[in-house]
Formats: sequence, structure tokens, C-alpha cells
Amino acid sequence: MQFTSEQRLDDGVVEREFTLGEIPGTLWTPESAAPVPLILMAHNNGLSRRQSRLVARARHSAAYGYAVATIDAAGCGDRPRSAADEQARADLRRAMQTGEPVDEIFESLVGPLVANAVPDWQTTLDALLSLPEIGGRVGYSGWTAVGIRLAVVEPRIAAAGFFAGGYVPRAQREEARRVTIPLLLLLQWDDEGNPRQRALDLFDAFGTKEKTLHANLGGHTGTPWFEVDDGNRFFGRHLK
Repeated sequence: MQFTSEQRLDDGVVEREFTLGEIPGTLWTPESAAPVPLILMAHNNGLSRRQSRLVARARHSAAYGYAVATIDAAGCGDRPRSAADEQARADLRRAMQTGEPVDEIFESLVGPLVANAVPDWQTTLDALLSLPEIGGRVGYSGWTAVGIRLAVVEPRIAAAGFFAGGYVPRAQREEARRVTIPLLLLLQWDDEGNPRQRALDLFDAFGTKEKTLHANLGGHTGTPWFEVDDGNRFFGRHLK
């Protein structure tokens, strides 16, 4: 892992850009001498780690006392995208706008993204846990499909917060029954891009005995800011 820049922000947080082979990432840590728990924060498919909503959440959680890391996984952000992926994204947008069936298009796009992203996250986790400023348990926050896969294959993930969940590949819907860590699922009741009933069915399918659902009115990007504070408290119960 090579750090390429460092900036001290006005909220008492240190922001560092890093590269790990082909993986670019960002790490936020509080200005603290003691090692702090780590939260892996993943954006939705294809988006950049520099997305403003993700950065705001990450900084807030770092100020709360966590190390927070995000990466551009394979096919996302600054990473190369295949022509097939770009065509699938265009087909998905068109189908959603016209009300056509999207399941098979979604599977062809997101299934491979999840399969390729999870090894990148595991490689990043290996490197982050070697840093002296990071210690204790690890949490995951963000993209549901990747989070389900990580929760199943990565024993170092101790708790997870998921967003939406209406569209999740079939493989991860099956794997949801094998997820046994504490979960917090955020659901926007009027999410235009995630069918509500599918999200509720997914929540029901999770195998863990400790799962919480927070549902709020509004569209996909309308999650209330207080949910960030509730998420920090959720991670505090399970990581600290």
C-alpha cells in the first residue's frame, strides 16, 4: 500500500489517498494516537469513491472515531470498464425509463461486478489491518450486493449496514440466508430504483438473529442524515 497524498481536514480527520497495485482508495482516520476500528464503505455499482454523499458519510464516521476506507473496485470509478459493462448500463437505464423488465440486464451487469469487487476489498482489508492506527473489529457499510458476499466469505467482517436491497443478484439473495452477523438495513420507502417488496423480502431472508430495518419516506437519494448518526451508534455497539 502506497499513500500518495495526505490532508488534515477541519473536522479533526486525516484524509489519505492510496494505491494498492491497481486499486485506488481513500482512507479517513481521526487524529488519535490509539488504534480505532475500521469501516469499509462501498459505493453503489460503477460510482466513484469520490462521490460527495459517500465522502460526507466517511468523514462523519471518521470524526465519530472510526477509520473509514473506500476503494474504486474493479469496473467502478477510475478503474477501466469493459464495453460490455457500458452497454449493460445503457440497457439498464433505458429499460428502467421505459418500464421494461430489467432482471436479466441487471444480472449480466452486477453479478460480475460483485464477483470482481470482493477480492479487491479483501486485498485492501489485508493491507489496512497492517497499519498501526487501525485495530479491533471491522464493519462494512454501503452497497448491499457486495456486502452480502463479503459477509459470507470474510470472517473479519463483524457487522454491516446495507442500503436499499431491491435489486440484488440471485446469487447474493441465496447467500443472504448464510449471513449471520448483526445487520442494519436502510430502506427508502419511495425508492424509484429499488422495488420495496424485494427489499423487504431480502431483509426477511437474512439468516442473522440480530437485524434492524430503518425505513424512511422519500426517493433513492433522500436518506435522512440522522441515519448516519444511527449507523455510527450501530457500529459502536458491535465494533468498539
